[in-house]
Amino acid sequence: MVFDIISAVPELLESPFSHSIMKRAIDKGLMEINIINLRDYGLGPHRQIDDYMYGGGAGMVMMVEPLDNCITELKAKHTYDEIIFLTPDGTTYDQKMANRLSLQKRILLILGHYKGIDQRIRDTHVTMELSIGDYVLSGGELPAAVLVDSIGRLLPGVLSDAASALSDSHQDNLLAPPVYSRPAEYKGEVVPEVLLSGHDKNIEEWRYAQAEQKTKERRPDLLDKE
Repeated sequence: MVFDIISAVPELLESPFSHSIMKRAIDKGLMEINIINLRDYGLGPHRQIDDYMYGGGAGMVMMVEPLDNCITELKAKHTYDEIIFLTPDGTTYDQKMANRLSLQKRILLILGHYKGIDQRIRDTHVTMELSIGDYVLSGGELPAAVLVDSIGRLLPGVLSDAASALSDSHQDNLLAPPVYSRPAEYKGEVVPEVLLSGHDKNIEEWRYAQAEQKTKERRPDLLDKE
């Protein structure tokens, strides 16, 4: 799977993709990440990519021309399954969306800064607008890292145990059950006996019951989802 990412501050994306699972996925050829510096398409000697808003008001807007030139050039070279703008006013991103996007072959991410991007880019090029939560960040780089990580770990071969992703929180609209490791007893606290029993069916039933109980207590809204 390929992610092309348009960023005004590409340096912010160096660390998330240079370590751990994402780096191993890239090294194995399971995932490709290309970061495009929007400044390369900036206007004038200072490579300008932002300007004041029409109508007045505080804050700057990412200009239409640099973004359009960049996106048009990329679209001439590649076919995208989705062109995603990460924005606080987008559809709330969730595990179901991650599952869906993990089936795609190539995705273009547009990362905003300042007050956002010129609306004409959204109207002309963007096929999907996503938000990682009801809050505002300084730019789209951190949301992009979240999106790529959550999708990348679902790709076949990325995790050493493919079943691991299927038991994560929010799969099947349930939070994950409690997990334990050795030792079986620590400072008077013990691992539930059923997990030590070796009885797979009982363990599976216990985990489901624990996941359901946690979801009812913490996120009952998830149980109402289809």
